[in-house]
Amino acid sequence: MKTSSKIKYILKEIASIAVNEFKTISTSYAILLVLMGGIFVYGLLYNYMYEPNLIRNAPIAVVDKSGTALSREYTRLIDAAPQVEVYARTSDFTHAKELMKKNEVIGIIYIPDDFDTRVNRGDESLFIMYGTTDAFLYYLAMQESSAGAMMELDERYRPEMLVFLPHQDIQQISQSQAITIAGTALYNHTEGYGSYLIPAVLMVIIFQTLLMVIGMISGDERDSGTIRLYGRQGVSFGHMARIITGKTFVYCTLYAIFSLFLLGLMPVVFSLPAIGHPYEIIMLIIPYLLATSFIGLSASVFFTDSETPLLMIAFFSVGLIFLSGVSYPLELMPWYWQAAHYLIPAAPGTLAFVKINSMGASMSNIQTEYITLWVQCIVYFILACLAYRYNIKKAINNPITQPG
Repeated sequence: MKTSSKIKYILKEIASIAVNEFKTISTSYAILLVLMGGIFVYGLLYNYMYEPNLIRNAPIAVVDKSGTALSREYTRLIDAAPQVEVYARTSDFTHAKELMKKNEVIGIIYIPDDFDTRVNRGDESLFIMYGTTDAFLYYLAMQESSAGAMMELDERYRPEMLVFLPHQDIQQISQSQAITIAGTALYNHTEGYGSYLIPAVLMVIIFQTLLMVIGMISGDERDSGTIRLYGRQGVSFGHMARIITGKTFVYCTLYAIFSLFLLGLMPVVFSLPAIGHPYEIIMLIIPYLLATSFIGLSASVFFTDSETPLLMIAFFSVGLIFLSGVSYPLELMPWYWQAAHYLIPAAPGTLAFVKINSMGASMSNIQTEYITLWVQCIVYFILACLAYRYNIKKAINNPITQPG
């Protein structure tokens, strides 16, 4: 066969496989549900859960059992904090609980009746916080405002507390300057939880849903026995490579569009960090989608039906973010977790995306992660070819297929 004819034959075979794969996806309601639900609903839901990114003027109730000038001053300092707003001041805890049940306030700060007495005695003063479970960011806002108010109150009343110290230490302490701590979060100056977490989650969503789709297709092929059709032209490595190439072309084409939605549109709509250059993000997404597709096809040996992938993959979000090194420094992980980081495409891909899009890194700054993804592409492509050869041979040798 002439070289030109052979190339045309190879391209025709790849195109035929790609068309069949696209038909499989477009005619399967289960796969379409995973794609639509996983990409659009899941992506929007995560963003809405952490919207607003920062809590400001959240309504709270203050139950002041002390009723003293000190407790009223503490309440005013809490109200002055940007995170919360004192919606109600009361001495009736039952009334405050009713306000929280009606969602009129997001929490309660309880000041006990011995608040003033403990301060005047030189003891630590106590207060109690109650919060709703609507979002833990509300609790964080209450904690920051109450702790900041307490520190300000402590600074104001510190000179009066000197009477409880030995006489020889009073002059030294009264002349010392209070330490002012000013902190700025690197690459997250607003200290918003969503701007820190969501960029990593979006990359994990791409990885997880793509693995689910591949696993469902591969499992259905083995369960129904249709995978035997790929063996009509043999099980040579070249034929397996064409099968993997045709399938991967469809996956990458679809997820290029989905990536534009998740990584391009979502940051704009929800004001997430988006300082990375589009060209560098595209250059990163190419090996990321390829490596994810290849590892999914390699894992097809473990999928014997279309339901198993949903159970095996759906609950790994937290673990994947941990392995990426975004939530916990990679350098502090044990060696086996560091090894796992380099085995799963989601880990280096997520870390590289956060570096580019949230930290303004260039391609040279993500060299390690980028090379890792391309090495994964090569290794998992070979494994995917071997996996499909194994699956096809097994299906041919066992022609009787159990009903799915």
